[in-house]
Amino acid sequence: MQDRPTRSALYIPGSKDRALDKARGLPVDVILFDLEDAVTPDAKIAARDTLFAALAGGGYGARQRIVRINALDTSWGTADAAAVAAMDCDAILLPKVNSPADVDALAALLPDLPIWAMMETPQGVLNAAAIAAHPCIAGFVMGTNDLAKDIGSRGRPALMMALQMCLLAAKSAGIVALDGVYNAFQDDDGLRAECAQGRDMGFDGKTLIHPAQIAITNATFGPSDDDIALARRQISAFEAAKVAGEGVAVVDGKIVENLHIVTAKATLAKAAAIAALEN
Repeated sequence: MQDRPTRSALYIPGSKDRALDKARGLPVDVILFDLEDAVTPDAKIAARDTLFAALAGGGYGARQRIVRINALDTSWGTADAAAVAAMDCDAILLPKVNSPADVDALAALLPDLPIWAMMETPQGVLNAAAIAAHPCIAGFVMGTNDLAKDIGSRGRPALMMALQMCLLAAKSAGIVALDGVYNAFQDDDGLRAECAQGRDMGFDGKTLIHPAQIAITNATFGPSDDDIALARRQISAFEAAKVAGEGVAVVDGKIVENLHIVTAKATLAKAAAIAALEN
């Protein structure tokens, strides 16, 4: 269980003052300040100063602030990393991670800042376990659009194996795993369905391209009132069973063992962390 909610992670262009200011009031758990895809080549250098000033100005509350730089093999990547070193942020997001060597290269430039990896290449997926195990890696972000492009696939079903490989690697290493974006930002039903699928797979949250996607994503990846009530009843019933010398309890006609209590306690801890972030 991560100690900070990661239900929703919204990409915000680092070059746009208005968007950076608006992000201060959005009910999102993670802000992905973008210096890569959301910034045109002619604006990339100026975007570093724009983003530095926005972060220095504060106002983002308890949200996680993660800066996505350009890949280190581009003409902007190394200078991006140097600029991020002076920024008031929580982590740095590295695109196109193919192997632990890519993480090593960034860690050499920023040894004290947690690194998140964009998992968006076939090679990166095949090396997911080794990347997740790197001591500097704190999270995976699925780059489903780039991955689909590189594979030449169409539709989410074709990406399921890659998603599951990265998810298993992240869970094995105890790091955060965020699902990829849903491109049709006006399709609420489609977003809700994909969020539910990602949640049920085990992802900790979803990356977003538009503020209109936040509410549905937060609701889907956060525990519902029914989830919280069930968790409390399971814990209470199990504690009563232990007092009576029993190893299991029964709640709603279903067996409740210690493993279910671990999940129930994680649900309550997540609900408490969300409440603390939102208050």
